[in-house]
Amino acid sequence: MTDATFEKVQHSDTPMYGPSRLLLCGFPAPSQGKFKIVLEMAGLGHVPVVWASEADRQAPLKELLALPDDSGRDVDSTLPRAVIVSGITENQLHELMDTCRKTGMQQALWAALTPTSETWPLGRLLGELQSERRALSRRKTQPPV
Repeated sequence: MTDATFEKVQHSDTPMYGPSRLLLCGFPAPSQGKFKIVLEMAGLGHVPVVWASEADRQAPLKELLALPDDSGRDVDSTLPRAVIVSGITENQLHELMDTCRKTGMQQALWAALTPTSETWPLGRLLGELQSERRALSRRKTQPPV
């Protein structure tokens, strides 16, 4: 990322930065209920969620994460599919990612809130995540030197 660095998620039961909440982008209204079931399966059904839509693109992450639980529910989102976590543990994040893979959820961008990113507009974070994904993809397809 431009002002932050990519860090691999470790294994810890210490809560990550920010309030315990998930910010979800790119989920059409019918998929939102299905994702809530995935959260239950991962043991995270108690974690509040905010469903972001195109109207939220310019809002800072900190403001979006302060919205009430289930804000934006039943509104289709055309944003890139992303799961932005805040305040859960790294072990809970691993469990959620594993559950998403096992259930065949459409691939998503993943991010954890940081003191730097919380001031960014949602659109900026999504752009950075998409750039990272493209760079990682190129690295995987290039033969070693």
